Amino acid sequence: MTGLTAAGGVLFRQASGTGGTEVLLIFRRGVWDLPKGKKEQKETIEECAVREVAEEIGLNRLPNIVEPLLKTYHEYEQEGVHFGKTTHWFAMQLSSEVASFTPEEKEGIERVEWYSLRRAKEMVGYDNLRDVLGELENLISKP
Repeated sequence: MTGLTAAGGVLFRQASGTGGTEVLLIFRRGVWDLPKGKKEQKETIEECAVREVAEEIGLNRLPNIVEPLLKTYHEYEQEGVHFGKTTHWFAMQLSSEVASFTPEEKEGIERVEWYSLRRAKEMVGYDNLRDVLGELENLISKP
């Protein structure tokens, strides 16, 4: 098995009007997901996380890490090779509002949308992402 290290982020904001928390989801290969990607050599986990989030949603500036969340692990097969991927997740925010996002089409991303945290937990296509969003929920509910 080939081990991979990746990082990603849950970009969140306070919704205008409702005051609830919204998170940014990406739609890739028929599934709602969170932005993430493989770590490059000589890059820290944090550098990877902010770079991947910025690239996948089309930001021209990097988001800010608020706090580490958790690590997830999953295995998959691609072209006959078995991979085990550990992904490091971070809670992130933008320093200012962004009017629109540009999905990274070469990564198969079709849409980038804000959803309420509750709705996002229902929509994500992988169980471990519900754990990541639950960890964000725990973080923002701390007094």
